[in-house]
Amino acid sequence: MPIDLSTFDNSWYSSGRGTWVQGLWFFLGLPLLRCSCIPSSGLRRCLLRLFGARIGKGVVIKPGVRVKYPWLLEVGDHTWIGEDAWIDNLAPVQIGSNVCISQGVYLCTGNHDWTDPCFGLIVRPIVIHDGAWLGAKAVVSPGVEVAEFAVASAGSVVTRNLEASTVYAGNPAVAVRTRVIRPKGSTS
Repeated sequence: MPIDLSTFDNSWYSSGRGTWVQGLWFFLGLPLLRCSCIPSSGLRRCLLRLFGARIGKGVVIKPGVRVKYPWLLEVGDHTWIGEDAWIDNLAPVQIGSNVCISQGVYLCTGNHDWTDPCFGLIVRPIVIHDGAWLGAKAVVSPGVEVAEFAVASAGSVVTRNLEASTVYAGNPAVAVRTRVIRPKGSTS
Protein backbone atom coordinates (compact mmCIF):
# COMPACT_ATOMS: atom_id res chain seq x y z
CA MET A 1 0.00 0.00 0.00
CA PRO A 2 1.47 3.38 -0.92
CA ILE A 3 1.99 6.20 1.53
CA ASP A 4 -0.77 8.83 1.29
CA LEU A 5 0.00 11.85 3.46
CA SER A 6 -3.22 13.55 2.33
CA THR A 7 -5.04 11.18 4.72
CA PHE A 8 -2.97 12.18 7.78
CA ASP A 9 -5.25 13.00 10.72
CA ASN A 10 -4.09 14.04 14.17
CA SER A 11 -7.44 15.48 15.24
CA TRP A 12 -7.33 13.19 18.29
CA TYR A 13 -4.28 15.05 19.64
CA SER A 14 -4.61 17.85 22.18
CA SER A 15 -1.74 19.87 23.64
CA GLY A 16 -3.79 20.55 26.75
CA ARG A 17 -4.31 24.28 26.06
CA GLY A 18 -6.52 26.27 23.75
CA THR A 19 -5.47 27.95 20.53
CA TRP A 20 -5.16 31.40 22.10
CA VAL A 21 -2.72 30.15 24.78
CA GLN A 22 -0.70 28.29 22.15
CA GLY A 23 -0.64 31.40 19.96
CA LEU A 24 0.44 33.61 22.86
CA TRP A 25 3.24 31.17 23.64
CA PHE A 26 4.48 30.80 20.05
CA PHE A 27 4.34 34.51 19.19
CA LEU A 28 5.41 36.07 22.51
CA GLY A 29 6.63 33.54 25.09
CA LEU A 30 8.87 31.37 22.93
CA PRO A 31 10.71 34.27 21.23
CA LEU A 32 11.43 35.77 24.67
CA LEU A 33 12.63 32.40 26.01
CA ARG A 34 15.04 31.96 23.08
CA CYS A 35 16.27 35.57 23.06
CA SER A 36 20.02 35.97 23.59
CA CYS A 37 19.46 39.57 24.76
CA ILE A 38 17.97 38.24 28.00
CA PRO A 39 20.93 37.13 30.12
CA SER A 40 18.92 35.96 33.12
CA SER A 41 17.84 32.40 33.82
CA GLY A 42 15.50 33.90 36.39
CA LEU A 43 13.47 35.64 33.70
CA ARG A 44 13.33 32.47 31.65
CA ARG A 45 12.16 30.46 34.66
CA CYS A 46 9.42 33.05 35.35
CA LEU A 47 8.32 33.02 31.72
CA LEU A 48 8.05 29.22 31.62
CA ARG A 49 6.15 29.20 34.94
CA LEU A 50 3.79 31.88 33.61
CA PHE A 51 2.86 29.45 30.83
CA GLY A 52 2.36 26.50 33.19
CA ALA A 53 5.77 24.80 33.46
CA ARG A 54 6.76 23.46 36.86
CA ILE A 55 10.33 24.70 37.29
CA GLY A 56 12.37 24.05 40.46
CA LYS A 57 14.71 26.42 42.23
CA GLY A 58 18.15 27.27 40.87
CA VAL A 59 17.42 26.00 37.34
CA VAL A 60 19.80 27.47 34.72
CA ILE A 61 18.25 28.01 31.30
CA LYS A 62 20.60 29.33 28.62
CA PRO A 63 19.65 31.42 25.56
CA GLY A 64 18.28 29.65 22.50
CA VAL A 65 16.35 26.99 24.44
CA ARG A 66 13.11 25.92 22.72
CA VAL A 67 10.12 24.41 24.52
CA LYS A 68 7.10 23.34 22.46
CA TYR A 69 4.51 23.37 25.27
CA PRO A 70 5.66 24.69 28.69
CA TRP A 71 2.54 23.35 30.39
CA LEU A 72 3.83 19.82 29.62
CA LEU A 73 7.25 20.46 31.22
CA GLU A 74 8.47 19.69 34.74
CA VAL A 75 12.06 20.44 35.84
CA GLY A 76 13.53 19.69 39.29
CA ASP A 77 15.93 21.84 41.31
CA HIS A 78 19.42 22.95 40.16
CA THR A 79 19.14 21.53 36.65
CA TRP A 80 21.05 23.07 33.73
CA ILE A 81 19.56 23.41 30.25
CA GLY A 82 22.21 24.45 27.70
CA GLU A 83 22.11 26.71 24.66
CA ASP A 84 19.90 25.62 21.80
CA ALA A 85 18.44 22.63 23.62
CA TRP A 86 15.05 21.72 22.11
CA ILE A 87 12.35 20.20 24.29
CA ASP A 88 9.87 19.12 21.61
CA ASN A 89 7.23 18.00 24.07
CA LEU A 90 3.96 16.94 22.48
CA ALA A 91 3.73 14.71 25.58
CA PRO A 92 4.93 15.41 29.14
CA VAL A 93 8.66 15.76 29.77
CA GLN A 94 9.85 15.31 33.35
CA ILE A 95 13.42 16.32 34.15
CA GLY A 96 14.71 15.61 37.64
CA SER A 97 17.02 17.62 39.89
CA ASN A 98 20.73 18.17 39.24
CA VAL A 99 20.36 17.10 35.59
CA CYS A 100 22.63 18.51 32.89
CA ILE A 101 20.99 18.94 29.48
CA SER A 102 23.94 20.10 27.35
CA GLN A 103 23.98 22.35 24.29
CA GLY A 104 21.88 21.29 21.33
CA VAL A 105 20.19 18.32 23.04
CA TYR A 106 16.93 17.30 21.35
CA LEU A 107 14.17 15.72 23.46
CA CYS A 108 11.57 14.36 21.02
CA THR A 109 8.23 13.08 22.36
CA GLY A 110 6.52 12.70 18.99
CA ASN A 111 7.10 10.58 15.94
CA HIS A 112 5.15 8.96 13.12
CA ASP A 113 4.14 5.36 12.57
CA TRP A 114 6.16 4.41 9.49
CA THR A 115 4.02 1.26 9.03
CA ASP A 116 0.85 3.35 8.67
CA PRO A 117 0.06 4.59 5.14
CA CYS A 118 -1.37 7.73 6.79
CA PHE A 119 1.86 8.26 8.78
CA GLY A 120 -0.10 8.42 12.06
CA LEU A 121 1.22 10.50 14.95
CA ILE A 122 2.71 8.74 17.98
CA VAL A 123 3.38 10.64 21.22
CA ARG A 124 5.12 9.29 24.32
CA PRO A 125 6.53 11.03 27.41
CA ILE A 126 10.20 11.33 28.34
CA VAL A 127 11.48 11.03 31.92
CA ILE A 128 15.01 12.04 32.92
CA HIS A 129 15.86 11.17 36.52
CA ASP A 130 18.04 13.01 39.04
CA GLY A 131 21.73 13.40 38.31
CA ALA A 132 21.57 12.33 34.66
CA TRP A 133 23.65 14.05 31.98
CA LEU A 134 22.79 14.35 28.30
CA GLY A 135 25.89 15.40 26.35
CA ALA A 136 25.93 18.02 23.59
CA LYS A 137 23.74 17.22 20.56
CA ALA A 138 22.33 14.02 22.12
CA VAL A 139 18.89 12.97 20.87
CA VAL A 140 16.34 11.30 23.15
CA SER A 141 13.44 9.48 21.46
CA PRO A 142 9.77 9.24 22.52
CA GLY A 143 8.99 7.05 25.51
CA VAL A 144 12.57 6.92 26.84
CA GLU A 145 13.39 6.93 30.54
CA VAL A 146 16.89 7.99 31.58
CA ALA A 147 17.68 6.53 35.02
CA GLU A 148 19.51 8.29 37.86
CA PHE A 149 23.11 9.29 37.09
CA ALA A 150 22.99 7.83 33.56
CA VAL A 151 25.04 9.63 30.90
CA ALA A 152 24.37 9.87 27.16
CA SER A 153 27.62 11.13 25.64
CA ALA A 154 27.82 13.85 23.01
CA GLY A 155 25.97 12.96 19.82
CA SER A 156 24.30 9.86 21.25
CA VAL A 157 20.95 8.77 19.88
CA VAL A 158 18.93 7.34 22.76
CA THR A 159 16.16 5.03 21.54
CA ARG A 160 15.80 2.82 24.64
CA ASN A 161 15.76 3.34 28.40
CA LEU A 162 19.15 4.05 29.99
CA GLU A 163 20.16 2.22 33.16
CA ALA A 164 21.32 4.00 36.31
CA SER A 165 24.97 5.04 36.70
CA THR A 166 25.86 3.88 33.19
CA VAL A 167 27.57 5.83 30.39
CA TYR A 168 26.16 5.39 26.87
CA ALA A 169 27.56 6.42 23.50
CA GLY A 170 26.77 6.03 19.81
CA ASN A 171 23.87 5.68 17.43
CA PRO A 172 22.00 3.88 18.77
CA ALA A 173 23.41 4.56 22.22
CA VAL A 174 24.96 1.51 23.89
CA ALA A 175 26.47 1.07 27.35
CA VAL A 176 30.23 1.69 27.33
CA ARG A 177 31.13 1.90 31.02
CA THR A 178 29.89 2.43 34.55
CA ARG A 179 29.66 5.99 35.84
CA VAL A 180 31.54 6.33 39.10
CA ILE A 181 31.01 9.62 40.95
CA ARG A 182 33.92 10.50 43.22
CA PRO A 183 33.22 11.88 46.68
CA LYS A 184 33.27 15.69 46.84
CA GLY A 185 36.82 16.98 47.32
CA SER A 186 38.44 13.76 46.03
CA THR A 187 41.07 14.15 43.30
CA SER A 188 41.51 10.53 42.27
